[in-house]
Amino acid sequence: MSNVSLSINGIQYEVPSNLTVLEAARTVGIDIPTLCFLKDINEVGACRVCVVEVEGARALQASCVLPVRDGMVVNTNNTRVRKARKNTVELLLANHNRECTTCVRSKNCELQSLSEELSIRTIPFEGEKRIPSFDDLSPSIVRDSSKCILCGRCVSACKNVQGIGILEFLNRGFKTTVGPAFEMSMRDVPCIYCGQCMVTCPVGALTEKSAIHKVWEVLEDKSKHVIVQSAPAVRAALGEEFGYPIGTNVTGKLATALRRLGFAKIFDTNWAADVTIMEEGTELLDRIQNGGVLPMITSCSPGWVRYIEFQYPELLPHLSTCKSPQNMFGALAKSYYAEKHGIDPKDIVVVSVMPCTSKKSEIVRPELEVDGNRDVDISITTRELALMIKEARLEFDKLEDGTFDPFMGNYTGAGLIFGATGGVMEAAIRTVADVLTGEDLENVDYTAVRGVEGIKEATINVAGMDIKVAVAHNTTNAGILLEKIKNGEADYHFIEVMACPGGCVNGGGQPIQPANVRNVIDIRAERAKALYSEDASKEVRKSHKNPEIKKLYDEYLGKPNSHKAHELLHTHFVAREKFPLK
Repeated sequence: MSNVSLSINGIQYEVPSNLTVLEAARTVGIDIPTLCFLKDINEVGACRVCVVEVEGARALQASCVLPVRDGMVVNTNNTRVRKARKNTVELLLANHNRECTTCVRSKNCELQSLSEELSIRTIPFEGEKRIPSFDDLSPSIVRDSSKCILCGRCVSACKNVQGIGILEFLNRGFKTTVGPAFEMSMRDVPCIYCGQCMVTCPVGALTEKSAIHKVWEVLEDKSKHVIVQSAPAVRAALGEEFGYPIGTNVTGKLATALRRLGFAKIFDTNWAADVTIMEEGTELLDRIQNGGVLPMITSCSPGWVRYIEFQYPELLPHLSTCKSPQNMFGALAKSYYAEKHGIDPKDIVVVSVMPCTSKKSEIVRPELEVDGNRDVDISITTRELALMIKEARLEFDKLEDGTFDPFMGNYTGAGLIFGATGGVMEAAIRTVADVLTGEDLENVDYTAVRGVEGIKEATINVAGMDIKVAVAHNTTNAGILLEKIKNGEADYHFIEVMACPGGCVNGGGQPIQPANVRNVIDIRAERAKALYSEDASKEVRKSHKNPEIKKLYDEYLGKPNSHKAHELLHTHFVAREKFPLK
């Protein structure tokens, strides 16, 4: 790669010729503020906050889309540039709902931070404001246009990353807004509720539909036995809400915090992930050996399930019939756990803490109940749990490390890695390999399916059988694999799909990191490291080796894929009205 020489703020630098001015400045320690810019997602130069002065150009230039060139003379911080940036932000604020103290993004709002950096104390611009709209009809996402700054990040995340495109710029000029076509509700369009629009939004225009008040209410209802489950990816990110570095594993403090909040029992969804592997792995072997529909595709990501239901309903037979770990746990809590502890299932309330906003829509699916009892009653995000901990005035960093309750809380390393893309596949292979060989294989690290590459393929030879697998994360990549299946080009046995980029560790309900962090740190990889590290430290790393899982089947279910297991742990899917994408 060749270099170019340019001057930035009076100092000469040599930088690679393929950089933008924004990137070049950052490589030499000069931070140019941005608002709409999000690396690899939204690089459009729309907000004009990153403008710089370039010698020879009349107008200020947006540095995020301006290529460097040899001999360029750039000023990033003179009076003209600072005044332009301040005016731009003041204009945004003039049309913005500035009730910052009551906004869920207060203190984690990029517009708020930028206003403080620019020392904005008053707004000199008064006049007409756009008529805001508020949409809270979906089970997962709330959209408040009074806080939208038209940066386009959510549009790009939905269209270019997820390949869905239900969010778009509507109208023209001053009346421009962002939302679904014809101002439809998020409830009434093929939204998969993945929440990637939320984690990319710099302000509070898109948020999850909070269920915190419901949790507090049931915790104070003495007639209810309230238990909680926490997903694997939660422990890899919750600490970020309390100042811990990205990717810090806070399993012990998470357990203690849940206990201090007042739940009767605290369990780990990893246990249910181990159950999922038993059911899913057995289903896969049955399909391979008895001519079932192949490739079989995982069904634990509700956003992915909604995607295939809307866009490829003809391929629904390829989905595993397994419920997600969240709902397997709930179904077993209100049957197995209830029976063992002599509790009426109607008195049990199952709360789940998930990294996922689509889980909120999953728990209200009509088919996810047994004998009239909903599998899961309330689902909250990692962010909502953090808010509850703060409301309870718990000093998270001072909490001792606790443990989850046994019985439905003991888990293996295989259950842990469900939270990262490729984790379900690797966990399944660990068990399938042992079953096919009849041995307890020592090598359990199937690294070919790890990492954040969009689509990963591997062929695993087990007991003389070549098992061909594929892993995809985000629904754009899922669509590529589905097209191969439609066209008869896919000879895989098993496919794992996660709706979110990087898997659950980067779910729509995880802590929101600002652009200046996301642009330099791959939060997907950092959070995944926490899960793989704990997996490596576990004594038991295969789902079928979990003593509590063995006990479940010996005492209650009989065997994987038994009639009783199907009644409790399996489901069906729904072909939905097909919508054209993008």
